[in-house]
Parts: sequence; structure tokens; C-alpha cells
Amino acid sequence: MKRTDSTDSEHPPGDEAGADAARAVRDPFLAAMGDRVRLLRARRGMTRKALAVETGLSERHLATLESGAGNPSIQVLRQLAASLNCSLAEVIGDVTTLSAEWLFIRELLQGRDQSALRRARSALADLFEQTPADPHRNDRVALIGLRGAGKSTLGKMLAQELKKPFIELTKIIEQLAGCPPSEIHSLYGASAYRRYEQRALEAVIAEHPSAVIASPGGLVSESATFNTLLGHCFTIWLRATPEEHMRRVIAQGDMRPMSGNREAMDDLKRILAGRGELYGRADMSFDTSDKTLADAYLQLRDRIAAHLGAEAPQS
Repeated sequence: MKRTDSTDSEHPPGDEAGADAARAVRDPFLAAMGDRVRLLRARRGMTRKALAVETGLSERHLATLESGAGNPSIQVLRQLAASLNCSLAEVIGDVTTLSAEWLFIRELLQGRDQSALRRARSALADLFEQTPADPHRNDRVALIGLRGAGKSTLGKMLAQELKKPFIELTKIIEQLAGCPPSEIHSLYGASAYRRYEQRALEAVIAEHPSAVIASPGGLVSESATFNTLLGHCFTIWLRATPEEHMRRVIAQGDMRPMSGNREAMDDLKRILAGRGELYGRADMSFDTSDKTLADAYLQLRDRIAAHLGAEAPQS
């Protein structure tokens, strides 16, 4: 794919003073759009280099755009939307400005805290629900969070004690695609991977009325897939500090998705910040930082039992 390096506002090479001046007087619309692109990228766990490869744009072009100094063409915006698997409206601006009713709804929700917004979302979901509630929702426990939070380790322990099958959604994706996720991304792109992810989750829900499920960290960035998970599983966000995440990933001998990145910790912090509100939609959260494996498991087990209104199994 041809790389695109130019933007309408770009200065000739070496014109550092002009570039500095452009950054100093950023157009508010372009600055806000650059911030949105950076947030969408962080939510999907994509480095700027990865997005450059996916879109066919240069890293320099993306850096200019994200700084608010670029003036991208519609074609570039379409490439970004396709690679970030979102609508063009999400890249350009807030869809809630498109009608009077949207504005009234937004005004009602403006300034509300997370608890109030969660109640509002739940009420709207009940109002527009097209299918009956899943009677097995609380029988499926889904663990979400970044790699290194303990989804696989704690998930296997929970499944063994609760006598439920343990399912790693990534392995189901690999079975459906016939190749590992890394090859799905390289051969078919991020959009194809997300489609396999949705199919894998639907297959697990259809086949298993009871299970403990470890989900990929980026699943929350796809609203349809995440809503399916929330609607059919009791969902738990396993949390950890960025330092703890990094330490555990290194201990596993795999730096993905940070491989070769000198600013790995900054990238990790951006991903956590970008996905934090999405992970926060889970039924409960549990911080695994600074806990032994045994303590983390026992505390998590008891918290789940308390949330589901059941007695914790005896040790």
C-alpha cells in the first residue's frame, strides 16, 4: 500500500520554525480530532507504528495528525476509521451533536458520575432489549483486563474449584481461523480479527451455559462484542498497576504488544488509560497487585461469591 506523508498544513523539510508555529496555534477542531485518534488507538492497544502499517500512512504523518498540526484528507480519515474499526463520525467528532434529541440526552447525562451513568445505561438497555435476559448469565464468569492481570492463572483456579470448564477465548479464535491471532492480524488485518473474536464469543456462549472465560485484553474496544459479553457473562475486571503488568509479561517471556518499543511503559499506561472506562463497565473489579497468588485467588473467590449472593466454597 502506498504510504502517505504529506498533509495540507505540512511545512518543507527543515522549516522547524514554521512547524513550531503551527503547533503553537493548533486549530481546535484538528487538535480535538488528533486527541480522538490517539485515544482510539490507545483503546485498541495499537502503537503509532502498528497503526501506520495498518493504514499505509507514515509514522510522521500520524504524528503530525495526532499533534493537531495536520489537515488530513477524507481518504486518510477513512483509512484511519477502517483500521481503528470505528465509524468516520467517531474520528471526526461527537455523534451526539447530530440532532436535537441527542443534545437533550447529552445534557441530561452531562456531569453525572460513573455510577449514575451506569444506571442510565442499564435502564436504556432494559428499555430497548430485543431478546430476553440470559438465565445462565451468572453461571458464566468472564475475566477481562490487560495481559498480566492474572486472567489465565486465576481463571483456571476458579474453574477447577467451581467445577466449570475453563475457556481461553484466544484459543477458540485460533481454532476458528486456523491460525494464531498474530497471523490473523498480519494476513487479514485487525477488522478480520475482531470478527473472529465476535464469532468465538458467540460460539462459547451457545455451547457453554456454565464456564470461566478468559477474554483477550482488547475485546472491550469493540462495543458489539463487549456488549455480548456483558449480557451473557458475570464480568470481572482483573486490574494491576502498569509496573505489575509489565513485570508479569516479561516473566512470561513475551513482550507483545510492546516488542521492540523503547517507550513500552508509556504505551502500556496509555492503553490502560484509554481502556479504563470500558473495563469499568464490568460487574466488579479486583486488583491483583501486591498479592500472592494464593491470597489473590481466595480474595477473588470470596468477592465473586458475595456479588452473586452465594457462600464461598470452603478451603
